[in-house]
Amino acid sequence: MRICLLCVEIFAWGKYGGFGRATRNIGRELARLGHKVSAITPRREDQAEVETLDGMTVLGYAQHRPWDIYRLAKSCQADVYHSCEPSLATYIARRAAPDRVHIVTARDPHDWNDWRVELTLPSKNRARTVASLLFENNPLATHAVRRADAVYTAFIDAIPKVKAKYGLVEDPRFLATPTPLPKQPTKCGTPKVCYIARLDRRKRPHLFMDLADRFPEVEFVALGAARDSNWEQALRETYGARPNLTIAGFVDQFRSPYYAEILSQSWILINTSVREGLPNAFIEAAAHGCAVLSSVDTDGFASRFGETVSDDDFATGLRALLENDRWRECGTRARRFVAETFETEVAIKSHIDAYEQALSAAGTRSD
Repeated sequence: MRICLLCVEIFAWGKYGGFGRATRNIGRELARLGHKVSAITPRREDQAEVETLDGMTVLGYAQHRPWDIYRLAKSCQADVYHSCEPSLATYIARRAAPDRVHIVTARDPHDWNDWRVELTLPSKNRARTVASLLFENNPLATHAVRRADAVYTAFIDAIPKVKAKYGLVEDPRFLATPTPLPKQPTKCGTPKVCYIARLDRRKRPHLFMDLADRFPEVEFVALGAARDSNWEQALRETYGARPNLTIAGFVDQFRSPYYAEILSQSWILINTSVREGLPNAFIEAAAHGCAVLSSVDTDGFASRFGETVSDDDFATGLRALLENDRWRECGTRARRFVAETFETEVAIKSHIDAYEQALSAAGTRSD
């Protein structure tokens, strides 16, 4: 098949987020299986208009020239155009290739309450958040989602939200994010917990770092960087001297083994964000046998595989998981669940099945 992925990022060239990480994983695995894969994304830093990445052809457009998506989408000549999050690009690709199959996965659907949180606690500034809102949340994107050959969500809790947001007649279906399942992890002999997310305001990393003083016997490791360098510097100045806290900064999991090493060693993943979809970090931590401690309980990840936090009382949740090594049993169940649902081979097969079903329904033959 010829498959074109459309997304606001691709986890390369200086832009590193969950949407991009998932899109890159999907494209890499499809290319590995012999499919011809292209991806259309906004250009970042020194990214050229045409790049090769993990067997994919990545086509970039200037962010202030979204109309160039039309030309790039037309040039792909794909059998399937897969939007890895609805946006204006979904609409433009459909206009460029109206006789091809168009599929949408809503990875983190935002309603107006979600956008209010983003505007109150912006990753960088409110102007950037407003620009994202307009690109991802507009009548043309809504029209394109309604006309899509198939609509999916990246987590089950999003199904009613996506149906309501886009006014769909039928429920969207769940499509799992491909996630590598490592060999049986080797956990540290002493307590170790990790934070894997951007150090942005909405993520509230300070709540994770505050725990280091209350649990001197536990090693804390934070992986991630902030989009606002001044905010990150303030965090480092406030918390950097804690002897049991490492603020490691951004780690590229596609290039460095350190990311997997931290997850393999850690007992618990702690997520302190105000709001989330289903973070890739939840799935990756579960694959490494980590329990999940979070105030966000998307698809029951925290309640089933760890502890759900109320009133930001992460200390009580952490004690509960450390007591009698309860984290270990939670992590074992989490790893088993990922193996059954998100493991790369299982999830990629689901993607290919989705493409083939849509092609069959549309009466389209693929190469």
